[in-house]
Amino acid sequence: MRFSRFKIAVVIPAYRVERDIQAVLRGIPSYVRAIIVVDDASPDSTADLVTASAKKDKRIRLIRHEQNQGVGGAMLTGFRKALELGAQIVVKVDGDGQMDPARIPALITPLIEGSADYAKGNRFRDFHALQQMPVIRRIGNLGLSFLTKAATGYWNLFDPTNGYFAIRADVLAQIPLEKIDKGYFFETSMLSHLYLLDAFVMDVTIPARYGNETSSLSIRRVLFQFPFKLARTLLRRIVLKYFIFDFSMISIYFATGVPLLLFGLIFGVTKWIQYAKLGIAAPTGTVILPTLAVILGIQILLSAIEIDLYAAPRKAISKALV
Repeated sequence: MRFSRFKIAVVIPAYRVERDIQAVLRGIPSYVRAIIVVDDASPDSTADLVTASAKKDKRIRLIRHEQNQGVGGAMLTGFRKALELGAQIVVKVDGDGQMDPARIPALITPLIEGSADYAKGNRFRDFHALQQMPVIRRIGNLGLSFLTKAATGYWNLFDPTNGYFAIRADVLAQIPLEKIDKGYFFETSMLSHLYLLDAFVMDVTIPARYGNETSSLSIRRVLFQFPFKLARTLLRRIVLKYFIFDFSMISIYFATGVPLLLFGLIFGVTKWIQYAKLGIAAPTGTVILPTLAVILGIQILLSAIEIDLYAAPRKAISKALV
């Protein structure tokens, strides 16, 4: 396939990547029409090195942030520039060298053919490459991936937090960019909005490259911020998908299962504390009532989850590029 026929733009968020940025820029394939580097107020010489590379490669455009906005903020700036340039496909490539530009064809081919709206890398299909991933990062990614699946509704994805992706510009234009998270929750935020568009997301096996780069992602930030953001994303998705945009049997399951479960837990704990203080056994009915409520609530919610598992988009909303 001749990729040069299509308007492909690469967006590179750059922060403290002076060691790798020029090698990454040299590795971008020649068929890419525009290379947009967003310097996110990096305190090192990243911007100067990009400027030097731009003198040799006219495809490179440097945008500088006066204040650090996070990886999501840098990508949103790059997205807007790519749309302004008339790109048909936008690819995200990090500036630290973890993402091999030679893998871009695997991401953009399904988008060109119209078989996907958004294609993202999957690090967990290649066992050899997975072994190279630091153990702590591997465990963290697996756990975060499961929670992200539940929050976004893309249960079919195996590595939803992977940042190596490509998106159709016509689909990107439908996303309210001002509502996308500007921090490290960016990829999950993107998926949550794509789900509401009914966009099909495809997993593409692409092993990551791990070198001596230092991640600027704070573990403390993940532990304290991500649970709240994931819970909010899940609640927003359920309300919009099953109560605003549509109302079906799964809506009834959620509307009955959640109250039953909460009632059983709250009533049961309250009565347990009450009778424990009195030092007497609770009446049989007082024990059975919350127990039945909890069991019924869990069973109904499991039925809702089963339906939700099969509700993920399975067909692209965009057509093949001519």
